[in-house]
Amino acid sequence: MHRDLKPENILMDTDGHVMLTDFGLAKEFDENKRSNSMCGTTEYMAPEIVKGKGHDKAADWWSVGILLYEMLTGKPPFLGGKGKIQQKIVKDKIKLPQFLSNEAHALLKGLLQKEPERRLGSGPSGAEEIKSHKWFKGMNWKKLEAREVKPSFKPEVSGRQCIANFDKCWTDMSVLDSPASSPSSDPKANPFTNFTYVRPPPSFLNQTT
Repeated sequence: MHRDLKPENILMDTDGHVMLTDFGLAKEFDENKRSNSMCGTTEYMAPEIVKGKGHDKAADWWSVGILLYEMLTGKPPFLGGKGKIQQKIVKDKIKLPQFLSNEAHALLKGLLQKEPERRLGSGPSGAEEIKSHKWFKGMNWKKLEAREVKPSFKPEVSGRQCIANFDKCWTDMSVLDSPASSPSSDPKANPFTNFTYVRPPPSFLNQTT
């Protein structure tokens, strides 16, 4: 599982093919196990992650549904402050714009099921449920994986190391080292001395409607 699918983590290579980045929250799962971590970016979190009740690979398919909604409409379905977004993810029904096709409606409804066991992609055939959906009719997945499908957009770059498409606020930043002190060899030593952070509960639980 990637567990942090969002536009910022989806880049294009020099030929226009999509590449996933930032696997800092990724985790390998056994089919019958779940994770209880509170992780990801709020707008793209699945309901089961927000509620802290454990999640599996189905959480990624929810994030794919949010991404698809955003790419088709121009904005994610849930907006507001962090706590408000969490509340909406758990409680609100997603409204699908009428200008989307019937096939897009069906795919989004399948991906954005609040119950993970009913979500498209969480069945025994996994991703094949999504790849065989009628919205993807005509897609040759083997050719796509082999990079034989020509991308509809190719970025203008001067080479593989070109950074022209990245905002200068990032590329002009100086590189800073932040070396950590060597851990103590004493098995009784507390490596988290002076740490005060305690993870708060999901903020939507503290709100009333």
